[in-house]
Amino acid sequence: MSSLEKEFLEKIEKHKGVIFKISKMYMDNSDDQKDLFQEITFQVWKAYPTFEGKSKFSTWLYRVALNTAIIFLKSEKRRSFINNEEVENFTMHVEDYDDQDEKNISLMYKAIQQLNEIDKALIFYYLQNYSGKEIAENLGISEVNARVKLNRAKDKLKNLIQYK
Repeated sequence: MSSLEKEFLEKIEKHKGVIFKISKMYMDNSDDQKDLFQEITFQVWKAYPTFEGKSKFSTWLYRVALNTAIIFLKSEKRRSFINNEEVENFTMHVEDYDDQDEKNISLMYKAIQQLNEIDKALIFYYLQNYSGKEIAENLGISEVNARVKLNRAKDKLKNLIQYK
């Protein structure tokens, strides 16, 4: 294994929770979530040699992962380009939750899945404690626009959850 591969696997292992969250936000069933997780990992690997380190790896990963999720979601043939036998499965470790926490988390993810792609990205960044400025930079919009869109996305999410 080359040093590049080893470095990549260490970074993916450290940040796999982010990939898992994005997969869960954009896909509603377990098989599609696993497929998206693998596709994001593959796309990050393909793009990794171009990572210049001008930003944090996690910031760069968010961008690649969100872009991949949006493209994956729009693709009608999303299963045709993934061979599950060739892509390594990553084991996810989830903290222990009680039943009510699990129900609330499931309800939140189902509501998020009903949002459009941009609103999902905004909510994801918000849940990751990104500031309005950081969200704006990552999405390529003004800070004011990011805050307005984020507030609208939170309102949509709140309405979706209230009516469940």
